Amino acid sequence: MAKKDQTTDAAREKDREKWLARFQVRLVMQPGVDRAVVLQAVKEVTAHCAETGEDPRTAFGDPDAYAVQAAARLVPEDRAVRARRRNGVVDALDSVVKGVRDVAGL
Repeated sequence: MAKKDQTTDAAREKDREKWLARFQVRLVMQPGVDRAVVLQAVKEVTAHCAETGEDPRTAFGDPDAYAVQAAARLVPEDRAVRARRRNGVVDALDSVVKGVRDVAGL
């Protein structure tokens, strides 16, 4: 019976690690998110799970959706707006460069 418990515990731990990894990746992709925001969000999730014993998926749901929520809560709106604007400019420049390369045959 102890072997089954160890296997179940290992599976839960692996699921928790996968959830946290996905959450971090999706969080970093949100406008205005920096290292400090990621560290704070992960700290909040891990502290909650340690205190309650809950699985992160049970406590916070889908990691992608929670990353969007956490970014909205933790990133100041003006910084997020600037990041979205900057990302839009970079995307436009990338598109122009790609078009020039296609025309030039590069």
